Amino acid sequence: MKLQRYVAVAGAGLIATATLAACGSNNNSPAASSSSAGGGASSSASASGGISCGSGTLTLAGSSAQKNAIDKFTKDYQAACSGATINYNPSGSGAGVTSFEQKQVDFAGSDFPLSGTDVAKANARCTGGKAVDLPMVPGAIAVMYNVSGVTAPLNLSAQTLAKIFNGKITTWNDPAIAKDNSGVTLPSTKITTFHRSDKSGTSYNFSNYLNGTDAADFPAKANKQWPGTGGQGENGSSGVAQAVKSTSGGIGYAELSYASANNLQTAKVGNAQGQFVEATTANASAFIGKAKVNQSGNDIQLAFDYTYSDPNAYPAVLVTYEIACDKGNDPAQLPLIKGFLSYMASATAQAELPTAGYVNLPSNIQGLVATAVGNLG
Repeated sequence: MKLQRYVAVAGAGLIATATLAACGSNNNSPAASSSSAGGGASSSASASGGISCGSGTLTLAGSSAQKNAIDKFTKDYQAACSGATINYNPSGSGAGVTSFEQKQVDFAGSDFPLSGTDVAKANARCTGGKAVDLPMVPGAIAVMYNVSGVTAPLNLSAQTLAKIFNGKITTWNDPAIAKDNSGVTLPSTKITTFHRSDKSGTSYNFSNYLNGTDAADFPAKANKQWPGTGGQGENGSSGVAQAVKSTSGGIGYAELSYASANNLQTAKVGNAQGQFVEATTANASAFIGKAKVNQSGNDIQLAFDYTYSDPNAYPAVLVTYEIACDKGNDPAQLPLIKGFLSYMASATAQAELPTAGYVNLPSNIQGLVATAVGNLG
């Protein structure tokens, strides 16, 4: 079945105040450059390679999906900027947004855009400004499994996955799985599904994929809190990956980097063309590259249509957004906030994402984000 609607994908949030709260999404004037601003107690200096350095400490939290990417960005930025310290807590998208709203972090990562009451709460922390969604770290959501005796990657259609994650298929030799995998000997092992127990953009995007392609078997609408029935909840993507690894017959979802780090097998997932597509950065890029860009001032959101016709498009994806205040940032923190965000949005940093299991932003979107970061004040 084809999804007939666009799906907004969002992620981590960026903040500029010394004490953080949540900023709202969706407005702000266009940005002009990706270099950091000066002023305040944290003066900025240009490092080799074009990195704009701020000094001081950033306290960040949110999406666990982007943790491995943030770790890489932090290592590179701190190596170039000796006066900067970046601390990131992968507490999950929901917790990160709450921390931002409560002014506990400088910016937060979220795998879904600000919406509902979070918009007003986030805007309230941006004195004289509004919160913006900045897409930064795209990636594939891998379907990880642990099935003894099965060596080749399993094919799992959207319909089969919907039934598995809604408790309608309970053993690995179920006829539906056998149909997807002609000629493969499947064990009668019980299926144990694992999902995120915390509010998660990964859960939102994966449940949206299931509901959007097979609402009959997965009727629950996309939700940050896993909406499927049955299964076991684990905290964070790392928790899900570890649970699958330690459970015979286990299956779960997490960002591709977590599957790779835990040496877990990943399924080939069915797309709108009926093709089984491997979870690779190239295949996820084929899907993400067709995203519709919705921009209002400095707020940038991406929308996906699951009916994309590209046979190589891997449809289970997410984008982590950084949520920041467009105006009203602490002048002392602003150089470091803009410096680090500018580096994250740079072509240099984005080019490194595939080596860490992520997908780099398409060049046109990367340019828009870099410009928006340059406009933060």
